[in-house]
Amino acid sequence: MSSLTYAVHDSMTMLRRNLRHAIRYPAVGLGSAMMPILMLLLFVYAFGDALGAGLGGGRDAYLEYLTPGVIVMGVAAGSMSTSIAVCSDMTEGIINRFRTMDITRSSFMTGHVIGSVVQTMSCMVLVVGVALGLGFRPDANPLEWLAAAGLLAAIAFAVTWLSVALGLISKTVESASNKPLLIQFLPFLGSAFVPAGSMSPGLRWFAEHQPFTPMTETLRGLLTGSAIGDDAWISLAWCAGIAVVGYVWSRSLFNSTSKR
Repeated sequence: MSSLTYAVHDSMTMLRRNLRHAIRYPAVGLGSAMMPILMLLLFVYAFGDALGAGLGGGRDAYLEYLTPGVIVMGVAAGSMSTSIAVCSDMTEGIINRFRTMDITRSSFMTGHVIGSVVQTMSCMVLVVGVALGLGFRPDANPLEWLAAAGLLAAIAFAVTWLSVALGLISKTVESASNKPLLIQFLPFLGSAFVPAGSMSPGLRWFAEHQPFTPMTETLRGLLTGSAIGDDAWISLAWCAGIAVVGYVWSRSLFNSTSKR
């Protein structure tokens, strides 16, 4: 077999390992869905009428605006479990056993990334289901739903590679759980909950130029029919850039630890 075939085979083996861990400890994966669901319930029922009035509607209008932002936030939240899992493997000795085996070195990280993307996308199905139960009624056609799923998968893939690097630089599981918090809460400082145009000048500038705002606006446009403009291309560029930085950083960190 070629080296590429070996790499794919070893990565699938690592993927099965991570998915089995996810099935064995479902609470870890479901945590990615619980926070966005709680945010959805809190903001819709506690602040929906007031914030919806600012959008020219009521609670239903705010639910339509909020749901895409909460979904993106949920994808970002999925990064925490990846960082913890990678750090746990690096500090508990299992990685030393892998190094003695005839497996492709990059398969360890690839298995974590693909497994995390699968778990995150599964959790987002639950979030969408709750939103639909609350009254969210998207007008997306099948092609737009497919594009939305592709965008979320791209975001999850990019953020997860960055989380792998954060897990590799962490010395303890506790620190690994704290480092992705910036990624997790960055959507709060975007257009997930309120339009960027309603913010103060300094915060508005930050919201308009950070990665999660165009991602949120693209998803919002796909699901609700609002204008997307250049946000789709900007989102994909951010995803590509974050994924490349995360991959190169992770590869460098993993190779340096392998030489110790």
